[in-house]
Amino acid sequence: MERCFTMLKPGVLRRHLAGEIISRMERKGLKLTASKMMVISRELAEKQYAEHQGKPFYQELVDYITSAPVVCFVWQADDCVALVRKLLGATKPLEAAPGTIRGDYCLHTQHNIMHASDSPESAEREITLFFKPTEIFDWND
Repeated sequence: MERCFTMLKPGVLRRHLAGEIISRMERKGLKLTASKMMVISRELAEKQYAEHQGKPFYQELVDYITSAPVVCFVWQADDCVALVRKLLGATKPLEAAPGTIRGDYCLHTQHNIMHASDSPESAEREITLFFKPTEIFDWND
């Protein structure tokens, strides 16, 4: 079983889409093993997006992600990262296919509605940034 970190960004809560997105992930069959609502500190946001430091969109991304609460998750499934990325669709709204989360709900790349790990290695790094081991529950149905 592989894990994937996802984050519903501030726009999701502002638009009241959290339940819809969680439902779509669960209906796919992904196993929810952790969830947390929080306001991200600037320090944590900078760690989360360290690979983008120096890029033109970096400051706007950090400002956006720290502007209001987010909801973070750990999902689990076989090939979880690839499955989550497929459900989300392309990062750029014009490239995101209808039927994907971004294709259905996202208008602007700068205010993308959801983050997802891009590799199993990134997932593990991100999970440890946002969750303590005791906050993750690998349960059996």
